[in-house]
Amino acid sequence: MSIHPTLRYTDPRAAITFLTDALGFRELHVYTDDDGAVAHAELAWDDGPDTGVVMLGGRSDPPGPFDTGKAVLYLTVEDPDALHDKAVAAGANVVMALTEQDYGSREFAVADPEDNRWCFGTYRPAP
Repeated sequence: MSIHPTLRYTDPRAAITFLTDALGFRELHVYTDDDGAVAHAELAWDDGPDTGVVMLGGRSDPPGPFDTGKAVLYLTVEDPDALHDKAVAAGANVVMALTEQDYGSREFAVADPEDNRWCFGTYRPAP
């Protein structure tokens, strides 16, 4: 089984730019509608031998059943310090500075342009 978080954005192009430039995601697919607006996008998060995929799209007007509120996501990373520095250099809004957690993880968190929280750390949950 795989889990693929899906987020809706008012400005999905800005979200894609932020996620790729500031946080190191990689574009897999970006599908547009007839007007050129992002209808659906898939971005990869490469973490060593594992690759996760997050999907995103635009919000509808009026809001539809999948136009939910803000999200908090946690992604594993080998070197949180390097990613933190990259995010800061790209102008990311750091909402939790680099922190050593009691459970052994080194973590930080940023807010994306639409206020979703992206947390990165060395803790690797296991089933």
